[in-house]
Amino acid sequence: MAGPSHDPALYRPRDVVPVRRALVSVSDKTDLLVLGEALAAAGVEIVSTGGSATLLREAGYTVTDVSSVTGFPESLDGRVKTLHPSVHAGLLADLRLEDHERQLGELGIAPFELVVVNLYPFVETVRSGAQGDDVVEQIDIGGPAMVRASAKNYANVAIVVSPSSYPAVIEAVRAGGTSLLQRRELAARAFAHTAEYDRAVATWFTEGTLLEEDLPAHLTIKAERLATLRYGENSHQRAAIYTRDGGHGIAQAIQLQGKEMSYNNYVDADAALRAAFDMVKPAVAIIKHANPCGIAVTAPNALDPIASAHLRAHECDPVSAYGGVIAANGTVTLKMAENLKDIFTEVIVAPSFEPAALEVFKAKKNLRLLQLPADWQQERMDVRLVSGGLLLQDADRFPDDIESVAKDWQLVSGERPADEEMTNLIFAWKACRAVKSNAIVLAKNSATVGIGMGQVNRVDSCRLAVERAGDRAAGSVAASDAFFPFADGPQILLDAGISAIVQPGGSVRDDEVIAAAKAANVTMFFTNERHFFH
Repeated sequence: MAGPSHDPALYRPRDVVPVRRALVSVSDKTDLLVLGEALAAAGVEIVSTGGSATLLREAGYTVTDVSSVTGFPESLDGRVKTLHPSVHAGLLADLRLEDHERQLGELGIAPFELVVVNLYPFVETVRSGAQGDDVVEQIDIGGPAMVRASAKNYANVAIVVSPSSYPAVIEAVRAGGTSLLQRRELAARAFAHTAEYDRAVATWFTEGTLLEEDLPAHLTIKAERLATLRYGENSHQRAAIYTRDGGHGIAQAIQLQGKEMSYNNYVDADAALRAAFDMVKPAVAIIKHANPCGIAVTAPNALDPIASAHLRAHECDPVSAYGGVIAANGTVTLKMAENLKDIFTEVIVAPSFEPAALEVFKAKKNLRLLQLPADWQQERMDVRLVSGGLLLQDADRFPDDIESVAKDWQLVSGERPADEEMTNLIFAWKACRAVKSNAIVLAKNSATVGIGMGQVNRVDSCRLAVERAGDRAAGSVAASDAFFPFADGPQILLDAGISAIVQPGGSVRDDEVIAAAKAANVTMFFTNERHFFH
């Protein structure tokens, strides 16, 4: 049944709404006392429940208990406390209408102009391993009802569901009230908040779990616009970046300096992270158009490991590195910054930067510096939009003990090499995962010397990698992200003087490929696992 309709002529304009009365009931008590101090200083009446009321009262703020508003005690272990007309009439009254104002007066109910509510920690409870009734008790009923009521009545009420919104709301309270635009934006966040909460509850009832590595029957992705970008992949395309709840990646990085990030900057920075953070040792990856033009780890006994890794990555393809995006898996040092002074670079992303390095970078005002969040982590699931839907898969990750895994690689040609060359093969295998298919990586001393990527056949990728390596191809090792369908690709590598090859194997012509390696007296391993990157 549709809701009641009203004559638009009856509505009185209401933009800025002063906050005189606030309802506060939060599970996440982050910065609650900061909010309480601001509300008390502005003379706002605070109505609260349970632990929120206790915390505010213990801090010295005057608090009105919800039970004194409703005239009904909290009951059934807290299941019933805000589900009452004295609360919801105060949330839903549209004071643009004289009749609603009259009815509130006759009922003796005061309206709320601010509602601060976040919900029981349902998701956190499930992820802690809880089951059955312990989970059910974390299904919030009164909270979502208050949030939705307040959001529906955004013309009169500001609804806040996250501590991240406190600073803007506090500023508005101090300035005289919340604006209509601010209340509308808060309402949008509130409805998204309850929608995601309900999705999580529904998923638990259907799947019995919420763990990210599961493939749910129903998938809702909640994201909030962080910024509108100047344009998209091309200048005629609109674009924006959104942050996802629970995200700890490039979207959550802090920009320390430089021009506004572009769509392509974000794409390349994310690709650079994929390459650099696969490595355990200090490593640097340089990306151009979402493909690596150099990946390297530090040289042995280097005085400045991250600066060493950068120089070695740059040496792979200095021409392509011009205008590139760089990711470092460790702190960017003064030495690395000095090495970059004369190299045009679009973006550098790293966990941290030495203060002295930041001083050097100040001279390059357009250079964008991104600092990763402290809890940065690689995603456990990959999502890709396709027309009419999306694809979801486990993220392609290497095991932490890849050195042990490499011991189980199938040796199909030559002799098992010494530890140093095995280290090179493992490095090349890891680096190959960051290269667009068809991918071939040539590496020497744990640094790329030639990369062939994005070709429609593996022969061309082999030719491209050898061509870019030049004389450095001789004595290097090679990695292929997928099997060689014929012996022609490996033959190009063998003719260039490759000393060892690692590839998944699994072609119907593996025998031909193995025979070519044996004829050249070259070591070849099968991993029995591929790493396509499309």
